[in-house]
Amino acid sequence: MRSVYILLSNTGTLANRAIKTFTAAPYNHASLSLDLNMKRLYSFGRRKPTNPFWGGFVEEDFVSGTFSWYPYATCSVYELKLSRRNYQKLERVIQAFTRNHETYYYNYIGLLGVPVNRAIDVPASYFCSQFVSEVLKRSGAPLFHKKSALVTPDDFRHHEQLTLIYEGPLYEYPFLYSNQLYHPKKYQSFPFRKYIKQQLKSELLGIYEENGKTYQFRDGFIKPKKIIISKKWFKIKRFLSCAKSS
Repeated sequence: MRSVYILLSNTGTLANRAIKTFTAAPYNHASLSLDLNMKRLYSFGRRKPTNPFWGGFVEEDFVSGTFSWYPYATCSVYELKLSRRNYQKLERVIQAFTRNHETYYYNYIGLLGVPVNRAIDVPASYFCSQFVSEVLKRSGAPLFHKKSALVTPDDFRHHEQLTLIYEGPLYEYPFLYSNQLYHPKKYQSFPFRKYIKQQLKSELLGIYEENGKTYQFRDGFIKPKKIIISKKWFKIKRFLSCAKSS
């Protein structure tokens, strides 16, 4: 037997709060992870954190993806046991999505059909919970009898085949692949002087180091947010970017 993990999350975005008004559910985004540490995490959502209207298939990233803009997000993680054969099928399905990621779009129209219990399937388009349900169905391990276009994130919370293994702040998930990507409680006020200094240095060096750690600053919707990335992770990312450019 192999395990996959379903991550239900609430980032607190304006769109998330609007959906919550209608659903009254604690979580309104669903993702599928192929490993416990959430390193291979997939869903349908924003392609860029700054653009809520351009969505599609995404390999979600806690360091530089949409989640990184919301350090106080909450979540629930559920484990699902699959046979080895079904797990291998699931991997092939995910690989097909990854190879053709540019051809998939977010199923905004499909969301309108959920409240009225009418499935609206749009070719090459999915919303988050529809994607998770459909991938499991194609892998030979369907969780629901209804169409995937009617599955909501809250449906996963009440499924008897899923085992809850964690609930709480997203960045306090104990198995996350990197140690404390965020330290939101450590800094009571944003280090504005360091931010300006880093912006000047980034034009020449691209990074700013302090106490052996690499710091990056990015502009958020309200104020810049701080991300702490280990040197090892940064070197790997820089190596991959160089390999792509060559």
